[in-house]
Amino acid sequence: MTLASMQMPVERNETGISVALQVLAQRFGERFSAAAAVREQHAHTTTWLPNQAPDAVVFAHSTEEVAEAVRICAEHKVPVIAFGTGSSLEGHVNAPAGGVSIDMSQMDKVLQVNAEDLDCTVQAGVTRTRLNEHLRDTGLFFPIDPGADASIGGMAATRASGTNAVRYGTMKDAVMALTAVMADGTVVHTGGRARKSSAGYDLTRLLVGSEGTLGLITEVTLRLHGIPEAVSGGVCPFPDLESACNAVIMTIQCGLPVARIELLDAMQIRASNAYSKLDLAETPTLFVEFHGTPDGVREQSELFGEIARDSGGGDFVWATKAEDRTKLWKARHDAYWAAMGLRPGAKGVSTDVCVPISRLAECIGETNRDIDAMGLTAALVGHVGDGNFHVLVLVDTDNPTEIETTEDFIERLNWRAIEMGGTCTGEHGVGQGKMKYLAREHGAGLGVMRAIKTALDPDNILNPGKIVPAA
Repeated sequence: MTLASMQMPVERNETGISVALQVLAQRFGERFSAAAAVREQHAHTTTWLPNQAPDAVVFAHSTEEVAEAVRICAEHKVPVIAFGTGSSLEGHVNAPAGGVSIDMSQMDKVLQVNAEDLDCTVQAGVTRTRLNEHLRDTGLFFPIDPGADASIGGMAATRASGTNAVRYGTMKDAVMALTAVMADGTVVHTGGRARKSSAGYDLTRLLVGSEGTLGLITEVTLRLHGIPEAVSGGVCPFPDLESACNAVIMTIQCGLPVARIELLDAMQIRASNAYSKLDLAETPTLFVEFHGTPDGVREQSELFGEIARDSGGGDFVWATKAEDRTKLWKARHDAYWAAMGLRPGAKGVSTDVCVPISRLAECIGETNRDIDAMGLTAALVGHVGDGNFHVLVLVDTDNPTEIETTEDFIERLNWRAIEMGGTCTGEHGVGQGKMKYLAREHGAGLGVMRAIKTALDPDNILNPGKIVPAA
């Protein structure tokens, strides 16, 4: 496998693109750009997948404008790629056949907050940080936290997850309804604000996680939660990864309502100490947080401390001040950039898998042995409360042998997770980078996905070359 082979070839429609770009330029004026720098910024930049820029970028302000742009592209059979903040990791925003990137970052309005019903509706470009700033005075918050300050539309499109998922779920649990533009420019509204419904197909869940291949999400209605009365968190070191994983497994199996439980291996702790100015022991470490009442979080913390000791963990150090907790979780969110400092000049390739919690220790153990045996420089972090972990490998992309070794490692990791009853991606999504693993994971189900794609997007203009190859 080579880097180029990770991107599926898609036929380019030169004539259609030329005509569509002229029409879009006339319609959107200054909010249309064909500048090389702008186009490159709207293609993949985060990891080592090559950048495949669109031919132009349209900056939309409303669902109606997105629909108008899609109709123009549909008429001329031109690819359309939705863009939020560009923080995805598997080439989701690349344009392998060129086409038009529709940037929704300026669609950043919080449209409605229904505090009594614990829900809100936002435009796709609203980021999770901005939403929580807007909600602060209502006593509510939006809990899905993938680390990057991603847009809500992008999070829905990739079925994002994050540090709070073990308690609050993922985007599939948080999204109640959507507004989306389909391949012919039709605007559809899926779901509603009722807490449950059995009326027809669940189109909301179909579009959540579809990565812009079935429709462009423009508005999202979200489930909210009350800000907890008390928050307690801290760190606990372990002598090895197996001990830390066993503590996680016991915590989940005991039914302890942990809000966050994150694993950082020794390499990541070393990087975070340097980057985030921490002074933690360079050993596998769990970052833990509990939400609830003051008495509740105290009891939960004490029980977790007992579980950690029984698993061989060291002293459980609690961050009693809010600013200390914030510093710890800021360090966790900055793990990617911290790890990049371990090998200046190298490219980072971040990959994730998810396995049943009972197989977590085994999967991480085998993965760690692969890292050592292959001589790789890599840091491991994980939202391990739900069996999800990430590996960031630092690669010299001028060294073909090193590239081949890294690709072999990634393949071994993904096949291992699938064989353990898990998945090739817990939250990064498929994009271009994980397409090759879907046949083994889903079997005949991949054909069903292709049939849905063909039915909803017969001309294959919506984010082509992602998730499933064209028939």
